[in-house]
Amino acid sequence: MLIDIKKDPIGSALLDYYQQEEDTAITVNLDIADEDSLLPSYFFRRYEAFPELEKEAMQQTKGRVLDVGAGAGSHSLYLQSEGFDVTALDVSPKSVDVMKARGLDSVQLVDFFEYNEGPFDTILFLMNGIGLVKNLEGFKRFFKHVKSLLAPNGQIILDSSDLIYMFEEEDGSYLIDINEVYHGEVEFNLNYKNIKGEPFKWLYVSEELLQDAAEENGFSCDIVRQGAHYDYLARLSLKKP
Repeated sequence: MLIDIKKDPIGSALLDYYQQEEDTAITVNLDIADEDSLLPSYFFRRYEAFPELEKEAMQQTKGRVLDVGAGAGSHSLYLQSEGFDVTALDVSPKSVDVMKARGLDSVQLVDFFEYNEGPFDTILFLMNGIGLVKNLEGFKRFFKHVKSLLAPNGQIILDSSDLIYMFEEEDGSYLIDINEVYHGEVEFNLNYKNIKGEPFKWLYVSEELLQDAAEENGFSCDIVRQGAHYDYLARLSLKKP
């Protein structure tokens, strides 16, 4: 589903930063955490400022590339400068405008689940882009669709993190109700200036549950690198028949 241009806080913030270098923060409300903020300038970082997991993702990339949820296009721009054939997707109209203005050759305003112009050798879901599956049950739909976009021997590169640390008690135990929904299934609400976005569901998935979902849907999942705070980079590929 595309974002309504009047309810597009991230896209509006990115466009203001690109046009005027205005770095007013995006307000981030998460249903399991206190209010936080995110500066638009973060989306415009160059390779040298990428987190280590993102740098590793760039090095793991091969062939024709699809960058899903590309934002301001920083990953796509780096790969394009390195000679890769890259297509960037986003559901934010203003983000797409920014990416086109920044010089990306192939940018499309489209929902990933409605995009069918494969095949690709590498499909990227960075900055926890895999969250678009919304919940653990969403992996079935995700893997079914991504199979139609992958080239033979293609790969999915993604990063995510386990939010278990948000439930840690002082004694090192974790306060989680196992009868409730998985702790990584969250709801976001973003605001920028007077622009209020629609609430949306998102998923942060542990390494173990990602590997389980991959296995159940005919994929292998290798953890390429682990970060310092429950975050990781993974590579997924179709298992051989």
